[in-house]
Amino acid sequence: MHFDILTLFPGMFSGPLTESILKRAVQAGTISIALHDIRAYATDRHHTADDSPMAAARAW
Repeated sequence: MHFDILTLFPGMFSGPLTESILKRAVQAGTISIALHDIRAYATDRHHTADDSPMAAARAW
């Protein structure tokens, strides 16, 4: 089973994914986990991943 995790903070997952049951499942090849940093796909200079507050308000 494969899991893709999309996140702005991939470092937060290093602890939970390398300990306990998840670590053993990955080592056994039962599961695979890929972390994807959303900011890596940003096209602007500051790697912005959030929308402006007004755009979110207009969506309502």
